[in-house]
Amino acid sequence: MRRRDFIKVIGGSAIACPLAANAQQPDQARRLGVLMGYAETDQEGQAFVAAFRNELQNLGWAENRNMRIDYRWAISDDADSMHQLAKELV
Repeated sequence: MRRRDFIKVIGGSAIACPLAANAQQPDQARRLGVLMGYAETDQEGQAFVAAFRNELQNLGWAENRNMRIDYRWAISDDADSMHQLAKELV
């Protein structure tokens, strides 16, 4: 094998290896944090969550497939609770 042919083979392999490694990595699921100013049992809050999930699904996002949603529920007049839950989400 001539030196030039050998360099071409080695150079081509070095270029192809990183591309193959990147192609094998799975897509990372996105993670959303939702802080609701309602009690978890509140019907209006549940309706908002259902509408939010439905719209995300219309856009091609689905829980446990390509995204994960973390919910935190707090009563809106309890600022300390809201701050603590926001810190948890972050």
